[in-house]
Amino acid sequence: MFEDRPDRDAEVVLVGRSNVGKSTLMRELTGHDFSTGGKPGVTRQPNHFDWASEGFMFTDLPGFGFMSGVEEEHREQIKTDIVRYLEDNADSILAGVVVMDGKAAVDIIDRHAERGNVPHDVEMFGFLEDVGVEPIVAVNKTDKIDDIDERLDAICDRLGLYPPWQQWSDRVAPICAKRGDVEALEECLRTRFHEHNRDDLLKFVS
Repeated sequence: MFEDRPDRDAEVVLVGRSNVGKSTLMRELTGHDFSTGGKPGVTRQPNHFDWASEGFMFTDLPGFGFMSGVEEEHREQIKTDIVRYLEDNADSILAGVVVMDGKAAVDIIDRHAERGNVPHDVEMFGFLEDVGVEPIVAVNKTDKIDDIDERLDAICDRLGLYPPWQQWSDRVAPICAKRGDVEALEECLRTRFHEHNRDDLLKFVS
């Protein structure tokens, strides 16, 4: 089980497969450098960045799925720890951001579905809903996508969100964290903070 969680009553969590750019996104949201790298599974423990005065933090949870050099048993333990973390802290989580690699997500989801497995991204999206945390989907690496609207429609379809994607603009955010283009996600978070009567947190996403 993950330890050393700061005692904060408001939180935004970033979840997603390994190597989709969560740590880079965390840096853009907080202005603070975290460990990043091209090797999947760099983040093995949660990274928290918090503000004690507002009782608020961003948390980058470890990536799930394939991790280079990590045994399957350990990968499953990390996934179990993520699930427990979300369950235990659901009441404090204002938004669960499912980060996806926009270029690869559809192929990965379809490949798992064809094998009769529930794709990790789809499973995590549904799990957040189950614990009462309305998920936001941050579709990252949009700089590598030519047919952006078609790709976003396909991602929505896989998640059970009826296309076109534009009608889910409060839940689906095309971003490119590497280039600092995260405004669509920040707008989703501003909406979520306002809905939770936490306008004092708007300054962190503006």
